[in-house]
Formats: sequence, C-alpha cells, structure tokens
Amino acid sequence: MRTKITLACTECKQRNYNTTKDKKTHPERMELRKYCRFCRKHTPHKETK
Repeated sequence: MRTKITLACTECKQRNYNTTKDKKTHPERMELRKYCRFCRKHTPHKETK
C-alpha cells in the first residue's frame, strides 16, 4: 500500500513536493535531494506529516 507524503526543504522549510512511498519497504522518513524554487538551488528535502 502506497501512502501520500509531502517533502519540505530543510533550508527554507517550504513544502514543495508531493509523492508516494511504500511503508513496508521504507518505514523511516524519506530524504531526497531536490530542487527548491524558493532557494533556487538543489537542497535536501525531508518527509513531513
């Protein structure tokens, strides 16, 4: 079962991306390096509630 999650920039705390993940294979919080349009650079994005 895939659940919807929101990814937030770790520098400016803006919520930029929505995606899905499988909780069985990835029970911990996800962190990806993605482009933030507010910071105008690639930053780590963490999963939020």
